Amino acid sequence: MAEITSNVEFAHRIHESSHYGGAGPHGRQWLELVEAVVLAAVAVMTAWSGYQAAKWDAKSAASYAQGTDTLVEAQELATTSGQERLYDVTTFNTWITAKQHGDEKLASLFVKRFRPEYAVAFAAWMKTDPFNNPDAPPGPGLMAEFRSAKADEARKLHAAAGRQFRQGVTTREIGDDYVRITVVLATVLLLTALSQRFRIHAARVGLVTVAFVMLGFATFWIVTFPRA
Repeated sequence: MAEITSNVEFAHRIHESSHYGGAGPHGRQWLELVEAVVLAAVAVMTAWSGYQAAKWDAKSAASYAQGTDTLVEAQELATTSGQERLYDVTTFNTWITAKQHGDEKLASLFVKRFRPEYAVAFAAWMKTDPFNNPDAPPGPGLMAEFRSAKADEARKLHAAAGRQFRQGVTTREIGDDYVRITVVLATVLLLTALSQRFRIHAARVGLVTVAFVMLGFATFWIVTFPRA
């Protein structure tokens, strides 16, 4: 009877070994330990990747919003600068008309109405003797001395808005990189879960190996990618 019991136990052990591809208890324990480590690493890294993706998305949204505000301000200044330029041209043309009619009093009145920025260019233009010098510029607006502070500021703000929009694109791409890491980690989780369903040791080891390699790539990316 004892011999029959011993044979049954021996057959049961062979049956278990065949399910695990011949792996012994120690091999199974090491495999389970590796799977546990992979699962723990995936849990932590997935949380970190999700956090970084959210942070970079927030930075991207902030850059876009800042760029929009800057662009609106630049457009307002450009519009005001255009209105001032129109005023300068209208006032100058009226001055020319008064000069042609010999109305020096009216002409002097319009000179006083020039904006300070335009008055500087007008004074420089008058020094070129424009009524007798055919090489003189057609008007003060074409003089090197003419400057529009609002137009200059508008150009600077346009450039700043462009930089802010580009920064928004860059931060959005970094956030997308972290999302891709999360997808890779989800694949690692899937492979590890599938490996636990297999009773064949070789198949289980193969799946865990692939999962571990992918986890290594994800770890490298997390270490090297920028952090918010």
